[in-house]
Amino acid sequence: MTVPFSVLKKAALASLEHPGQAKPLPKNEKPGYSHLYLCRHAQTYDNIRRIFSGRRNSNLTPEGKQQALHLAQRLKNKHFDLFIISPLKRCLETASPLCYSHPQTPLLKEKRLLERDYGQLTGTSKRKLMKQKPHLAVLYRRSYDFPPPGGESLKTVKQRVWPFCHWLKRFLKEKQRNVLVCCTNNTMRLIRQFYEKLPLSKMLTLENRYADYAVYSIPVTKKK
Repeated sequence: MTVPFSVLKKAALASLEHPGQAKPLPKNEKPGYSHLYLCRHAQTYDNIRRIFSGRRNSNLTPEGKQQALHLAQRLKNKHFDLFIISPLKRCLETASPLCYSHPQTPLLKEKRLLERDYGQLTGTSKRKLMKQKPHLAVLYRRSYDFPPPGGESLKTVKQRVWPFCHWLKRFLKEKQRNVLVCCTNNTMRLIRQFYEKLPLSKMLTLENRYADYAVYSIPVTKKK
């Protein structure tokens, strides 16, 4: 499926001007089901500076730290059996208040949740690239199979993220469990595509909100 360039450009510009600002994430909680809680890391310095972070570490801003606290407050009365996060520091900083309020819940760092590698774009300005090479900037940021120099396309990232999704779904089906996953924006878009059965065009234009979470209910098939 070919997604019109105009659609990708609109999403890229919106994300550039208002990162982490979007509609509330979907929540579908059903009694007796397992649940996947999914959230994006909070605001970082790279986010406010419009920098290609990729796999480099960028600390949370003071506002980002408040977002993480707000998220933990919203989830403090939920029961969790496992926290799974990307190994990147921004995800650990976001999950830390949750870990503090749920000290008995184990934390797993999952390499398959690493953000896409932006290659030679890592650490560079998104705004500068948009001014100098607007067409390429849109393709690098929002296309499916057009990787930046030395980096990964979303198609490549999907090849590791979706096997994780299949594993997690089997884990949740075994018995009633609640799992929270904290990851980065691109990885989260692919996880949402998997669980919401989104078309490619919708996944490519998603922007995930700070300090919010999605919930997916998974039926338990092996009761123990």
